[in-house]
Amino acid sequence: MKLFFVSLGCDKNLVDSEKMLALLLENEMEITEDAREAEVIIVNTCSFIHDAKQESIETILEMAEQKETGNCRVLIVTGCLAQRYAADIRKEIPEVDAVVGTTAYDEIASAVKRSLSGENVCILKEVNYLPEGLTRRLQTSSPHTAYLKIAEGCNKRCTYCIIPSLRGDYRSVPMEELTEEAALLAEGGTRELILIAQETTVYGVDLYGKKALPELLHRLCQIEGIRWIRLMYCYPEEITEELLLTMRKEEKICHYLDLPIQHCNDDILKRMGRRTNRADLSEKIKKIREILPDITLRTTLISGFPGETVTQHEECVQFVAQTEFERLGVFPYSPEEGTPAAEYENQIEENIKQQWADEIMEAEQNIIFRQNEKRIGKKLQVITDGYLPEEDIYVGRTYRDAPDIDGCVFFHAAHELLTGTFLTVLVTEARGYDLIGEICDEEDE
Repeated sequence: MKLFFVSLGCDKNLVDSEKMLALLLENEMEITEDAREAEVIIVNTCSFIHDAKQESIETILEMAEQKETGNCRVLIVTGCLAQRYAADIRKEIPEVDAVVGTTAYDEIASAVKRSLSGENVCILKEVNYLPEGLTRRLQTSSPHTAYLKIAEGCNKRCTYCIIPSLRGDYRSVPMEELTEEAALLAEGGTRELILIAQETTVYGVDLYGKKALPELLHRLCQIEGIRWIRLMYCYPEEITEELLLTMRKEEKICHYLDLPIQHCNDDILKRMGRRTNRADLSEKIKKIREILPDITLRTTLISGFPGETVTQHEECVQFVAQTEFERLGVFPYSPEEGTPAAEYENQIEENIKQQWADEIMEAEQNIIFRQNEKRIGKKLQVITDGYLPEEDIYVGRTYRDAPDIDGCVFFHAAHELLTGTFLTVLVTEARGYDLIGEICDEEDE
């Protein structure tokens, strides 16, 4: 039976999608890239912010049309939108045959079978349930880079965030499962492993009574075939000296940290429910750079939080300029139903939020462009991500760049290169966020 699968939202949702696909393949499903010929269509949705919800709804409606114009017999909605609005989806979109929540993706094969038999299915498990033993994945992107979700849920309860309601409290995946999953990925060709969770830095506290991320990293570094390990979603107040020293000791760990600070103003941070302040942020960043002088720091900011003043926004712009984050992203604040911040007074107009986001990015752009100019003439290790035939050029990344969100390195090659190949590239030019270079004589296999 042919299956068409749409995965929306974040990389954490992507991991759920890949595990569902593995389960479905084991149940005699055949994947197709043409929705018109699929008998089963599954949409794994996102519901983090308004735009993500809108994209999810539009995709569901688009797929619902295949009930009339294609071969679709069963349409299933999974993920965060399904968890949050199960009753509304079943009522408003009658073409949907099954709704499967965020913690019930291990029931996807059962949902398909029951739906095909004519049953209208809704599977919503307790939000703090954690599926066990699902270490098999069907990677949907290039196999040389893979995400490893080390935990589910979050305990932080930031006032703007709906995630705890959709994904539950923080639950670490047992270390044995993670090492098994990572080993399977390595056997399939993964060379770069990217650790993700709502927050990676408190991994293990619930299972082992301590922050066990350093121990997990030591174990993952022993897996043959893995060359790079990258850390995402590290809350700054939870970053320990032990973690930084582990990064310095283990050669496979990229000197790259994604630490979403959201803002720098103490009043804004307090009303966001964040557990840090500007002084602590500055001190932690200083400590990180002392231990890892070649670190690349990525952060994420929110512009236009309710009640934010022009002065507080300007403070954030100045903080970005002074701190010189190597990588940065900004999201205009999105009021989410069910969160405390959505009820705050003094909501900021959309055009102002976007203007402030643009001003922050302009400050960051100057930093990145200046830093990239300094890379000219330097030799950098690069992982090959692919080939652009229309331009006859290869594209790759340095350890400073996470896939899909950071910059790239473009270079020509005299012979065909496989994705995942590591090379040494001499940078010859900087173009905005990206670098241009040429392969050196030495090749790092």
